[in-house]
Amino acid sequence: MAIKKSDLYSSLWASCDQLRGGMDASQYKDYVLFMLFIKYISDKYADSYDLFPPVVIPRGASFKDMVALKGKPDIGDRINKQIVAPLVNSNERLAKSDFPDFNDPNKLGEGQAMVERLSNLIGIFQKPELNFAKNRAEHDDILGDAYEYLMRYFAQDSGKSKGQFYTPSEVSRIIAKVIGISPENARASTTAYDPTCGSGSLLLKVAAEAGERRITLEGQERDVTTAGLARMNMILHDFPTATIRSGNTLTSPKFMNREHLRTYDYVVANPPFSDKTWSTGLTPSDDPWQRFAWGEPPAKQGDYAYLLHIIRSMKSTAKGACILPHGVLFRGNAEAAIREKLVRSGILKGIIGLPANLFYGTGIPACILVLDKENAAGRKGIFMIDAAKGFMKDGNKNRLREQDIHRLVDTFRKQTDVPRYARLVPFDEIADPKNDFNLNLPRYIDSSEPEDIQDIDAHLNGGIPERDLEALADYWDVLPSVRAALFEPLRPGYVRLQMPVTEVKAAIFDHAEFAGFRAQVTERFEQWSQSSTPKLIAFDRDGRPKALIETLSETLLADFKALPLLDPYDIYQHLMDFWAETMQDDCYLIGADGWTKGAQPREIVRIKNRDNKLVWPEPHDYLVGKRRFKSDLIPAALLVERYFTAERDAIDALDTQLATLEQQLDERREEQGGEDGPLAEVIEGEGDKQKITAKSVKARLREIGKDPLYAEEREALQAYAELLDQQTRVKSERKTAQEELDAKIDAKYPKLGEDEIKTLVVDDKWMAHLSDAVRGELDRVSQNLTGRVRQLAERYEKPLPQLTEEVDRLAARVETHLKTMGLAWN
Repeated sequence: MAIKKSDLYSSLWASCDQLRGGMDASQYKDYVLFMLFIKYISDKYADSYDLFPPVVIPRGASFKDMVALKGKPDIGDRINKQIVAPLVNSNERLAKSDFPDFNDPNKLGEGQAMVERLSNLIGIFQKPELNFAKNRAEHDDILGDAYEYLMRYFAQDSGKSKGQFYTPSEVSRIIAKVIGISPENARASTTAYDPTCGSGSLLLKVAAEAGERRITLEGQERDVTTAGLARMNMILHDFPTATIRSGNTLTSPKFMNREHLRTYDYVVANPPFSDKTWSTGLTPSDDPWQRFAWGEPPAKQGDYAYLLHIIRSMKSTAKGACILPHGVLFRGNAEAAIREKLVRSGILKGIIGLPANLFYGTGIPACILVLDKENAAGRKGIFMIDAAKGFMKDGNKNRLREQDIHRLVDTFRKQTDVPRYARLVPFDEIADPKNDFNLNLPRYIDSSEPEDIQDIDAHLNGGIPERDLEALADYWDVLPSVRAALFEPLRPGYVRLQMPVTEVKAAIFDHAEFAGFRAQVTERFEQWSQSSTPKLIAFDRDGRPKALIETLSETLLADFKALPLLDPYDIYQHLMDFWAETMQDDCYLIGADGWTKGAQPREIVRIKNRDNKLVWPEPHDYLVGKRRFKSDLIPAALLVERYFTAERDAIDALDTQLATLEQQLDERREEQGGEDGPLAEVIEGEGDKQKITAKSVKARLREIGKDPLYAEEREALQAYAELLDQQTRVKSERKTAQEELDAKIDAKYPKLGEDEIKTLVVDDKWMAHLSDAVRGELDRVSQNLTGRVRQLAERYEKPLPQLTEEVDRLAARVETHLKTMGLAWN
């Protein structure tokens, strides 16, 4: 049975992290990623009969040959000579510098320590589920995605100075989408270039947006090791023909047409922020490639140097995008002069302000400059988006959610103004002397939330200002009668609540108009569910999970965009979260094994933790004897809910009995276990750990026998013993009932037909969860309205004269009490 996609990734990271020891993640990553690379190309190409395979695996240089070296005293030296060297010699696109030294005692330890570390590292990639001779889900590059997953975690773990080799995939996706490349306009001749390509993830995202067509990818990276990562990354993502070259792009560009820079259809980049050494080895005023005609960037600020190189590398019809720090938007002097020429050229199509702390190398906020040479002449302004507030916390970093990405891309593509978020800023406004080509986003987009202004008149005289109710116009447009039901006129411009504050929620939720809105939303979800279910049922072995979720999510977003009050991107996010947590793994299992095989349980084996104790690695669904089983596709709870509710309810009833008995035992122990209580002699332990056992009760009963002096104690002990007996009996019944249910569950799985499995998964698991999520959004609508109404009602509930009168009354009462106590003053 196939391993879950998420389990594959997390187990790779956990295993690698465990083996790393004291080595810095930025160094260890080279060994781990090479192992992933050699395993992939061995599975994919070692037995290839192609006349010209994309990667040549020489005899004796495959992963299988590496496995044979495990435990050898000279394993590191042999890997270098028998695996790495032949690979490099047989593939001109690979270089020796791409790969780490497997015989480096400074990194891997000496003698037996090196042998064990390398042998264990090879062992990680021997897992049977890591056989990629045939990609299990075509067009869903599982191992390439695993590579990206590891890159992200290594970047996260490498510290502030060493995370620059990886651009967060969410940012890469935004860039790939806003430059406009698509399956409709991509051709075999289409070219894409990244002058500072890092590990190549940004180029690969551009290629992914181009669809099935294999466009030409070229990139340059000045860090030799990172360039090697990029070359491996290209091969792992099935782009073995991509060209990645090492070297400094500004001083020694590698992609030339004779003496001129090569130009491309699409250029993207995430250059090093504010590179202080950009001009080392370069004389900008005498640049052989005429990149600095608009001005020379400051010697200690290289941002515009990279931007000017990008613009020079674009064809006259090209599109591009570059990630730069926010300072490029407003810094003065030489940069201000370059920025004015950039704006006047019309090439700058848009600016997207990103949240702070997205990147692993820095915490400062960055922006994306979107470039378009083709339409520069007719441009009327620059489209600006301030997306700084759209993110989620992810450990010590911020991360863009799926809804943040989609909202941003949708807005940019439509070029529509959105209050406090986006607007097309005319050139006249940018050139106005008060702005003077300063592009700092807050000058043009006020993204601050409207101030919640207090009303002095309402505080003095009571009532809720109608102005505050008008701010809730979106609600009243849908629920006009709800407003009339909640409020009544008090005086011109002010209203009052017609009911106690505690009744507001029920008044909204139970109102016929809200019920109608709820029904409208539910009907819309049901329509989407009915149209999507056939696609889900038709999904099968060798299906394409990424294509499936793209279809499902886009139709869900489109269907909910027309509904008021609900944010369609919130609904979309629920689906994407559920996809990441559950549905994705389910679909990859189905794509690998089919519905029937994918639904069958697998045994969960106990493993030893770091304390050498046996533990279960994950929650289990049911037991058969002492063996634990779990079905990832159909958890036992789903099976029980559909077929064994009577058995489940019987167990729940026994659990209720046990809880009641436990409560009765606790109450008797507390009431009768005091120092002189009849149960004092049988209490064991101290404080919260006090307990009474059946053994101690029986021993005490034997000790006191039928002595009439101990009649009260005997009665208390016998009553307690009876409760303990009941508890033991119910526990036994509960254990038997659970074992019988587990046996029924185990017997049911093999009998499930494919139609039953699809019903359980599609209806009971997937759609039921999403339906609950939509109901949650409906609840949030009513809660938001209720919360605001309550806030306003409580804010102005007592006007100032009433508060003053109440203070005077309370002060008089205090004074009277003090005088009664004999305290008086003049």
